[in-house]
Amino acid sequence: MPSCSSASSKLPKKTGNDKSIETSQKEEKITEKQEPEKKETEKKEENNKPDLSENKTQPSNPPSPSEYSNTKRSWYYNPNKTHNVPEVPNDAKAMLKKYSGYYVGDTSSKVIYLTFDEGYENGYTPKILDILKENDVKAAFFVTKPYITQQKDLIKRMVDEGHTVGNHSSTHPSMPSKTSNPESFKKEFADTAKAFKDVTGKDMPMFFRPPMGEYSEKSLKMTEELGYKSIFWSFAHKDWETDNQPGANVSHDRVINGVHNGAIILLHAVSKSNTEALDLIIKDLKAQGYTFKTLEDLPQ
Repeated sequence: MPSCSSASSKLPKKTGNDKSIETSQKEEKITEKQEPEKKETEKKEENNKPDLSENKTQPSNPPSPSEYSNTKRSWYYNPNKTHNVPEVPNDAKAMLKKYSGYYVGDTSSKVIYLTFDEGYENGYTPKILDILKENDVKAAFFVTKPYITQQKDLIKRMVDEGHTVGNHSSTHPSMPSKTSNPESFKKEFADTAKAFKDVTGKDMPMFFRPPMGEYSEKSLKMTEELGYKSIFWSFAHKDWETDNQPGANVSHDRVINGVHNGAIILLHAVSKSNTEALDLIIKDLKAQGYTFKTLEDLPQ
């Protein structure tokens, strides 16, 4: 099974490469010769307007699913080392706001939301949990259905130690590819949530991380309709290649240099470098005045 979602700026497509999405809009200009035609059209439209006077109500029909764009996007942000919130394309930011999506939390104070993606177990999650417990930090783990069924003891430990276990889909697909079949789309969530409840006896928290950071307006809308919040990120780094690890010092410095108020940090739990650096990362961030919050603390 492939690694979890991992799209930050400048990452390979295979793992969720960040791609900037450029859109353009063409404006139609009305010439002087068209003006009479325009006025005549406006007059007809005025005559055809429904009567909205008192005692008459008009039904409100929501847009049909086909009216939402399913153009696939890859999550993208522009990193900086100034400890400011990274820039994100305005249309992407507006889309997240509209459909219960997040890439940052409370940016007014020095808070951090630490998250890990779990597509498969590489032997480091127990140590990660040890470090979090020793430092009294709660994190979020986004897991797939196979991870849940194969790592039942780790899932139980995450829950018992107060961490949030979020939904990362059942089969790790690009979610826009699933929108044409609503039942198949829903199954990606439902199968994972059921596996979680079978193991823990609890309902799965309603947070979703799109695999590979790929999304569309339609997939975000459908995710919201299922009751989930979509959780992206404002910091990630190239940490998922298990045979090409950057080293603990590099992982540490990347996180420390990229952090900012309200940062949602994405790390992959398969990373040896992340695991070796995690204790010092947490201690240094606390020394800088940052506190760690859970996804349940995200602004509404």
